[in-house]
Amino acid sequence: MAEKDRSSGTGQSKKDWDLSGRKLKSVPQILLEQASEVRRLDLQRNKLRQLNWLSNLVNLRELNISKNELVDFPLEIRSLKLLERLYMNQNNIKVIPEDVFPHLGKLQFLKLSTNRLAKLPVDLSQCHSLSYLNLSNNCLKNLRALVGLPKLKELFVERNSLTELPAQLFQKGNSELTLFKATGNPLSTPPEEVCDGGVRDIQSYFAMMEEEGPDTHTTAWTVKTMFLGSSMAGKSTLCRSLKRGMAVSVDEEDRTEGIEISEMDMEGIRFLFWDFAGQEEYYLTHHVFITPRALVILAVDLASYNMEDPQSYKEKVCFWINNIQLRVPASVVLLVGTHCDQCQDQDEVMEKKRHIEENVRVMLKERKEVLQLQQKNLKGNTDPSLFSQQMCELDRLMEYHLQVLELVPIDCTMHEDIVKLKEQIVRHILTKDTFPCAERTLPKSYKDVELAIYDLVEHNQIPQHGIVCFDDLLSGLSLHLELGEENIHSILRYLHRIGIIVWYEEIPALKDRVFVQPSFLISLFKTIVRHDLVKQMEAIPRDELRQEGNLLVHRSMWVDDFKEKGTLHNAATRILVRRELRRLRLDEEDLVEEVVGSKTKEGTLLSLLQHFEVCLPAKVGSPLNPAAPEFKPGEKQWKSSNLARGDLDGACLFPSYLQDNQMVVKMWGEDKLDDINVCVYFLPEIPHGFFHRLVIKTCSLYPTHWIGKDHCLLSSGDKLVLMRENNKDGDNEDGDQHIQIRCKRPETSEFRRSWDLFLSVMTKLVLLSRQWPGLSQHVHTPCKEKGCTAYFVWRDWQDLSNSDIYDLVQEEKQLCRNGHTRRTEMLFPKDPVVNKSKGQ
Repeated sequence: MAEKDRSSGTGQSKKDWDLSGRKLKSVPQILLEQASEVRRLDLQRNKLRQLNWLSNLVNLRELNISKNELVDFPLEIRSLKLLERLYMNQNNIKVIPEDVFPHLGKLQFLKLSTNRLAKLPVDLSQCHSLSYLNLSNNCLKNLRALVGLPKLKELFVERNSLTELPAQLFQKGNSELTLFKATGNPLSTPPEEVCDGGVRDIQSYFAMMEEEGPDTHTTAWTVKTMFLGSSMAGKSTLCRSLKRGMAVSVDEEDRTEGIEISEMDMEGIRFLFWDFAGQEEYYLTHHVFITPRALVILAVDLASYNMEDPQSYKEKVCFWINNIQLRVPASVVLLVGTHCDQCQDQDEVMEKKRHIEENVRVMLKERKEVLQLQQKNLKGNTDPSLFSQQMCELDRLMEYHLQVLELVPIDCTMHEDIVKLKEQIVRHILTKDTFPCAERTLPKSYKDVELAIYDLVEHNQIPQHGIVCFDDLLSGLSLHLELGEENIHSILRYLHRIGIIVWYEEIPALKDRVFVQPSFLISLFKTIVRHDLVKQMEAIPRDELRQEGNLLVHRSMWVDDFKEKGTLHNAATRILVRRELRRLRLDEEDLVEEVVGSKTKEGTLLSLLQHFEVCLPAKVGSPLNPAAPEFKPGEKQWKSSNLARGDLDGACLFPSYLQDNQMVVKMWGEDKLDDINVCVYFLPEIPHGFFHRLVIKTCSLYPTHWIGKDHCLLSSGDKLVLMRENNKDGDNEDGDQHIQIRCKRPETSEFRRSWDLFLSVMTKLVLLSRQWPGLSQHVHTPCKEKGCTAYFVWRDWQDLSNSDIYDLVQEEKQLCRNGHTRRTEMLFPKDPVVNKSKGQ
């Protein structure tokens, strides 16, 4: 909206008024005097509660009254018959009365997200021009009032209380919907995994439901169950004992490497078991498979749990719950105390049970209190409206409810304890309040497709390893089933989301490949993402090296480069994967090339690891000269040797394996007080692996870079930007965790370039943060006076793509709470050259 003079209303355009962020409780009289001429009015971020003057704005086209203090829906809006766009999000509206929307015949855009709406007015469907509607973050239980909106194209209903959707809303021919978002609802008809596929998958679902008839529909109870916990906590023993229905012992050498997948049925409930290895090295790929709407069984070794040592609770319980809360904050966690048979007596078991439960209760309570304190601090600012996005984000975090159930202590050597655990799990799943998303209503075709895939595997129409070309799978399923291709597409997406198959449709290099046996994919991952990788490389025998055209000197170089640089040569990867395929009796040359690639084509494995930001491509230098001629007696001209070819096809850098920051520190030099320095704080903590994934994301933008254990230096021309992870605050291990971003002070004409670099890094950081919905972040710029502990808080900064980010702060200078003054461009995104020209 145009703005002539923000200090008073007199300079406003008669048609376009911007009165946002002025703490208004009423509007200026001059606006009312010119009411009939106003076309656009922006009143967001004020303190308005009443709008009884609205009916005077008879020619209004656009109205923004978001982020105010509205509780009652203003009836006067129905007088705005020419209104086309209406923003009412982030208020406290509970009820919308009837007989409002039938009067708004020209309304095309309506945003009512983040209110307290429990239902919608029946006559909303008479708003015939409406094409965009956002109702996310409310309390809605049904959407029947939306049926009949003829032009609706975009609909957002995320984070409500919806259990089913009206089929009529998605009927082909009667609906123009192209975009629909409904995540965060306890949906069963259709399940949320279907809705995640968008409008086409929902339409396909309802079409199959109608075509097959109600008698064929199946109500399925399917629960993905993730076993987490520290190494040797007894996860595999739990998983296998539950599956077999009896006590099963697992030897130490048989412990889980990577992830093990299995399936079982308990009381008519289908459980998909994912047993995650507990060693730190395997956390690299855990984020790929830890998904929402799952039951988490957290195994805690009670025998080794030490109530006197805070580190014991931190490592065995706190670390895992924090990561679950960050990644899948609305999960259900069942604590299971293992190795009870190794405790002294039942009293010890019960004492440790109470100790863990109390610590978890305090931890979750403190998490809520911290969020409430943050809200209070933001509201206490001179102008809270400048922090409205952050307050909205805190409101969203407050709504999450991580359920940590009562700890169940068991002795895995006792059959009756296994039975008791099974009964507990089933009881929790069948409790709607605890687990509302287990029940799914599905057309019969969904099960038919799954069974047909199993049949294709059994009859060897799909290779044993389960990697199949999508077109071949589609052709095979079409022969078995009377289903259209679009319906099969939709069902395969659903099977991918619940973990039956793996199909990365969003990865261009892999969209034509389907993994119908996810366990094989896990086997590939664990060939190189493992705790004993160095040992595995050192054990490669000479004959296997020679098969790949390599020598013992190459093997030594691979080991050294991995230890010193976190770099894994592609030649070593090929050999390790080939060994795993040979163990699985799948040593076929075509499969080896498919998985690990060649010198001209990247393989499936590295494509996946790079897509999930576990590693990034790296060039490596050879100590040998691969172009040097190889002497062969009797030949007039020497030919180039192929023995060094393993050095030609590159490597992958795994930042998480780096051990120091020496190279980064050398290239950066010393920190200086006049560096531009921004700190992004994470609560409750920086997620495990977050920084290394940020490094991979940002290095894709800037090919020239240096990476260390917890430092990364990016180069753009003559500009350097340093990223530094701070897990500790000096010697205080309980300090606030943050990532520091800094660059050297630029010349006056170069501030824009430097801040552009900063913002490119922060944009990647924001995108990555969305994968941890339970994460809270705050951005501060420390005061530049030596010894000063004050800082400057960034206002709403999340929309970094908006050019207005350079107007985040209007003032030319800033004063810290200790009285030190600094120019704004040293603290916040600002272009002093542009500001100077504006002032002339």
